Amino acid sequence: MPAYIGDAGDSPAPVDPSRSAPGSGLRRAMAPARAAGRAGAVAALALLWLLVCGPGDSGCHLLTVADLFDRVIRHSGRIHSLSTTLYTELEKHFPPRDNELGKPARKCHTSGMLTPNGKEYAQKIPREELTHLILKLLQAWKEPLSHFNQHIEHHQELPDDSLSKAKQISNMVHELKTGVEKVTKKMQSMGIISNSLNGMASSEGTGLSISNEANMMSDSDFIHCFRRDSNKVQSYLKILKCRIMPENSC
Repeated sequence: MPAYIGDAGDSPAPVDPSRSAPGSGLRRAMAPARAAGRAGAVAALALLWLLVCGPGDSGCHLLTVADLFDRVIRHSGRIHSLSTTLYTELEKHFPPRDNELGKPARKCHTSGMLTPNGKEYAQKIPREELTHLILKLLQAWKEPLSHFNQHIEHHQELPDDSLSKAKQISNMVHELKTGVEKVTKKMQSMGIISNSLNGMASSEGTGLSISNEANMMSDSDFIHCFRRDSNKVQSYLKILKCRIMPENSC
């Protein structure tokens, strides 16, 4: 039987999202411009997943499964890198709260999800289940990231660059989930994985049911947990690609 792990630890103290400070008016005034820039970036990313070739379009080529996997893996890598940078920035402003043993008190809201412990066990999970787990992890962060972005706007001591990173991560996770869904449909249409994935429990409820728990975490703990899960997603995508295309010798 595959081994599974989850995180343990005490839940961090709740964070008051209502805190405000002088200068908030200026930040709110600048918000539309930042939002417009982010919207443009999201639209550009969406083109990666929505490429459609018209009849007789010689300049367009259909993406292979390998192409799609390469794109989502690179995209997940950028998300993990961005979350690592943001975590470092948040730690400077909000050091992690220590428990009685002097260790950071972290309990991620996704700790209750069973995830394979290491590459060896992930390789033993059926392709459909591993694909479902990736989608479930991404869905579990959708709602919490949205709330986090609303809350973090109240931290006037944070530079705009940090706020921008948080928004970008949320948008990129949405795009990554869309990309993984398209890879899934491609694999199903080619018979690489069965359509049984469609009958599995929906991921929609997962994110909603645990979002309240995520909102109780401190900011640095929240990003620490997201960084952990984003690394899992990238690793599982690489393993899934290697299992489907073993000629890559990975």
